[in-house]
This record gives sequence, C-alpha cells and structure tokens, in this order.
Amino acid sequence: MTTLAFQDLYPDELGHCYGCGKNNDHGLQIKSFWEGKETVAHFEPRPEHTALPGYVYGGLIASLIDCHGTGSAAAAAYKANGRDMGSEPALRFVTANLNVDFLAPTPMGETLELRGKIKEIKEKKVIVEITVFAKGKACAKGSIVCVKMPASMMPS
Repeated sequence: MTTLAFQDLYPDELGHCYGCGKNNDHGLQIKSFWEGKETVAHFEPRPEHTALPGYVYGGLIASLIDCHGTGSAAAAAYKANGRDMGSEPALRFVTANLNVDFLAPTPMGETLELRGKIKEIKEKKVIVEITVFAKGKACAKGSIVCVKMPASMMPS
C-alpha cells in the first residue's frame, strides 16, 4: 500500500466531501488505497452511526461505498492514463448511480473493511463493485457508476 490515501492526493479545493474530504473535520475522513488489483479502506463506526443498539446505520454503509467508490474511480483513471495520482489536471469523479444490497446486519464495535474491484473503465465513466466486511463476513455489496466531474462543479 502507498503511504498516502487517494483522498489525501485530492487538490485542497476538492477535499471537502463529508465522506472522504481531508478538509472536512466533521466528516468520515475515509482513506482508500491500492492493495494489488483491489482498492481497500477501513473504517470504524462511531456511536453516532448506530441504527439500532449494536448495529450500524445503513446510510453510513451507503456513504462508505459511495466515497470509496469515487476514490477508487479516480485512482483507476490515473492509473489507466499512466499518471501519478494527484497530478494536474485533477481527475475527480462523482456518483451517477449507486446500488447497495445489505447482506447481513453490520455490527457496531468492528472495523469495517471495504474492498473495491474496478469492473469497467472508460474516459468519462468508471464502474466499481465494493463489498463491506465486518469480522471477515460480507455485510453489504454495492455497485457505483462514477462519472468524471463536470467542469461546472469544479471550484473556480
């Protein structure tokens, strides 16, 4: 694994996302890395992420899949273009479609592992499949279609 997460290499002006923004002190601050051909992130839910006592809120799971997916898409696009992540111009992706299947209740008190696989990569679109594990058991599976961030969303 590299020492810097994908999200740490985003330009400062694009680092405000609630799920993965390095500049959002109140956010989740997830960090994604390459591990072989897969991407991986780890996250420990906090008490405020509770759905029912002992179980993680499903919206958090969807947020983790969303942000790990867009980060994975950016990393895959840089790799496909033979560029170092973080080089300019920035390659950033936003969510066009997110589907999440909840496979089992996700327990609180466990570090969650997200594993992403790049399923399709094109110039303006990347599809990533992500599985969320707790104690080695798959709890959720998601598919995310990420599209290149339109210029109209780029800060000026």
